[in-house]
Amino acid sequence: MPRIPVEQSERMHLRVNPEQKARLIRAAALQQTDLTHFVLQLALREADAVIAQAEQLQLSERDSLQVLDLLENPPAPNSKLRAAAAALPPL
Repeated sequence: MPRIPVEQSERMHLRVNPEQKARLIRAAALQQTDLTHFVLQLALREADAVIAQAEQLQLSERDSLQVLDLLENPPAPNSKLRAAAAALPPL
C-alpha cells in the first residue's frame, strides 16, 4: 500500500493576553501536564463535541418509533418517486 507523507507535527500560533496565558499555565500545572498538551486535549475534546453535535440527530422516543415504523412499513411510492427512479441511469 502506498504511503502518504504526513507531517509529524505542525505549529499553531495562538494569541492570548498575559492573564489568559497565566491561567492556562496554572491549569496545566494543576493537571501535571505541559501547556501544549493541556490546551490541545481540551481543544480536541471540544472539537469532537461540536462535530458530534453537527453530525448526529437526537430523536425523541415518539420520533424514533415513527422512523422504525416507516422503515418496516414504507409508504407506497408516489408519482414523483417513480419518476425520479425512472430518470436514474441503468446499473
